[in-house]
Amino acid sequence: MDSPFRSVSLILFFIITITLSTLAVAQSSTIGVQYISRLIDIQDRERAPPSVQLAAAYAVLQRLLPSHYSAFQFRIISKKQCGGEYCFILRNHPSSYIRGTPEIVISGVTGVEVLAGLHWYLRYWCGSHISWDKTGGVQVASMPKLGSFPRVQDAGVLVKRPIPLNYYQNAVTSSYTFAWWDWKRWEKEIDWMALQGINLPLAFTGQEAIWQKVFQKFNISNSDLDDFFGGPGFLAWSRMSNLHGWGGPLPQSWLDQQLVLQKKILVRIYELGMNPVLPAFSGNVPAALQNVFPSAKITQLGNWFSVKSDPRWCCTYLLDATDPLFIEIGRAFIEQQLKEYGRTSHIYNCDTFDENTPPVDSPEYISSLGAAIYSGMQSGDSDAVWLMQGWLFSYDPFWRPPQMKALLNSVPLGKLVVLDLFAEVKPIWSTSKQFYGVPYIWCMLHNFAGNIEMYGILDSIAFGPVEARTSENTTMVGVGMSMEGIEQNPVVYDLMSEMAFQHEKVDVKAWINQYSVRRYGRSVPAIQDAWNVLYHTVYNCTDGATDKNRDVIVAFPDVDPSIISVTEGKYQNYGKPVSKKAVLKSETSSYDHPHLWYSTSEVIRALELFIASGNELSASNTYRYDLIDLTRQALAKYANELFLNIIEAYQLNDAHGVFQLSRRFLELVEDMDSLLACHDGFLLGPWLESAKQLAQNEEQEKQFEWNARTQITMWFDNTQEEASLLRDYGNKYWSGLLRDYYGPRAAIYFKYMIESLESGDGFRLKDWRREWIKLTNDWQNGRNVYPVESNGDALITSQWLYNKYLQGTSVFDH
Repeated sequence: MDSPFRSVSLILFFIITITLSTLAVAQSSTIGVQYISRLIDIQDRERAPPSVQLAAAYAVLQRLLPSHYSAFQFRIISKKQCGGEYCFILRNHPSSYIRGTPEIVISGVTGVEVLAGLHWYLRYWCGSHISWDKTGGVQVASMPKLGSFPRVQDAGVLVKRPIPLNYYQNAVTSSYTFAWWDWKRWEKEIDWMALQGINLPLAFTGQEAIWQKVFQKFNISNSDLDDFFGGPGFLAWSRMSNLHGWGGPLPQSWLDQQLVLQKKILVRIYELGMNPVLPAFSGNVPAALQNVFPSAKITQLGNWFSVKSDPRWCCTYLLDATDPLFIEIGRAFIEQQLKEYGRTSHIYNCDTFDENTPPVDSPEYISSLGAAIYSGMQSGDSDAVWLMQGWLFSYDPFWRPPQMKALLNSVPLGKLVVLDLFAEVKPIWSTSKQFYGVPYIWCMLHNFAGNIEMYGILDSIAFGPVEARTSENTTMVGVGMSMEGIEQNPVVYDLMSEMAFQHEKVDVKAWINQYSVRRYGRSVPAIQDAWNVLYHTVYNCTDGATDKNRDVIVAFPDVDPSIISVTEGKYQNYGKPVSKKAVLKSETSSYDHPHLWYSTSEVIRALELFIASGNELSASNTYRYDLIDLTRQALAKYANELFLNIIEAYQLNDAHGVFQLSRRFLELVEDMDSLLACHDGFLLGPWLESAKQLAQNEEQEKQFEWNARTQITMWFDNTQEEASLLRDYGNKYWSGLLRDYYGPRAAIYFKYMIESLESGDGFRLKDWRREWIKLTNDWQNGRNVYPVESNGDALITSQWLYNKYLQGTSVFDH
């Protein structure tokens, strides 16, 4: 094994190569950056004073490295000192040889650049690693002692941003991840954001309190809003006009509490030099507005995934953007935010057409809608810029080139920025003539619904932003991370965060070798080999499929087992040869078969290497997280194959086989629950307890916990015999959830399979659904408490489960 010192030396060599190539790049700009230059100039002028940014940056350092605080000196410098760009500069302190003085000076244009520079130094000179607490947290065991920090080149190291904007979040991250966060958790996230160099985060918290005050001006009472706002766990979708009232009503204490929290968030974001993206009016209005303004052009939208179109939460109301009332409400909303928050960054998110298709496809009409939506923002802020998610262009066939061009060109040039939301898989920039001349941000979507699945496309991340930025007539203005849920796959976000400062394509093979050294604090050859396998398998998904986790355990099939066709031998799935796969007959689509894009046997080999390295790395929290996640991944795919064996036995009328195999399946679920219990990052308890801790009384506690339980299982309406269409979308591999919900659900299904074979009758699908839905609703209303701290030895448990299920198995024969 290499020594930690040798590991840091390797990293130093790697980063020197990167830095020199960065220095060789001339001042970078794009046509798109020129278009938004006025916005950037305004934001630069209005940014917090250098003293405020420095104080905020030092506070982050104190929270991150209290024992090494004195080793660093921070400075705010002008863009002129960076050649007119945003940059950070690393230098040796001139008096570093004197004991007690700082050793490294980090300068940056804003507090964000300063902290990104700190992270860059920690990453490549000290061999340290920073990720979310749930995914292992901060690895600083490799940090040198005070007085012996590695020196940088004598001339210093200058790293410029190749593109000015670095965006963060998705419109639904606020619910899938942030729903129950308090200030303590938000403070950690803002620290993380700054260290990653993020300067353009969404700031959606607390907007319902703003809307309450705005709608009062239009004679809408607070009681009228009770069925307008969604519950605390579903606000993202009520904001997007997908639903209303579901999970509510919102207590006044929640509204007040969230507004206070938003103000704290914004103060900190501004102090660090970031530019928050505030919400704008999209046209979503309460039903009561029709009574106050009967002549207004208000349309009731269609059903969005509800079972029976129940008017209690289905079919929201949209005010036509061409109605004069639209601009009035839009202005009032912007002005109320300015009044509450005291300032703005002049950039606002609005997604009127996200999963809501316009009623008419006339380009002229669409252009008038776009112009009116922007006028609503501009009337409240003359310097407003509209930020729009480009997701609609990826999934909705309505948006053909004439319609897309009409919307994008309806706003003055430089006043609209589009998020190419899924650019690592389905880039729009390359097929739309760079968004028809409109500035855009290259975004990595990566995750849906906060699902837990080892997945990524590292090559696309390492190459895609550079290819887009250097393409002919590019209008790209930034990079971004637009995942629906965070706290998973830290390797993906570590690489993507670097792309905000990388001018050239990254050699992922070399990068991944050093990633493992940084993540665990030492060089272990077997682990580096394992990560090389993972890079070429789970993190090399090139089939173009959307990775929503549909593993059988967490997304159980709602289908008669007799209609699942089990194909023996190999056939092509997403272009990859795989064995034993479920293929549904054309008459049903109730079972989305799991996504598999890699050789499972290779991933098991990576797991063997991880386990073999346990004696050297078991003290590392980052290692334990990765070991559990990799073991979970391998077992989840094993469970998918085991389920097909059960189906095969059923179709052969082998009741004994179904009994034996289903018992093994259920035992596996229990064992996986024990595995997940070994790390804080895979626990159900923190999600539920954080929801309850925001409650002011027992009634709210019940409501908030119900919201939390419902979002991750079966949400939106269901009947006794018909499940919600949004079941299992937000599924999670969390200890407690497998034992008390996923396992019992599978047991019910298997019970009906065995009864069907014993009686000679068909599978009683309605009875299965009735019992499953009752289990779900009972669990959602449950109040049992789950652990908030891990319990168990990750290495011992992983080794045990590998020996029990994976070693020498014939199920994984590919």
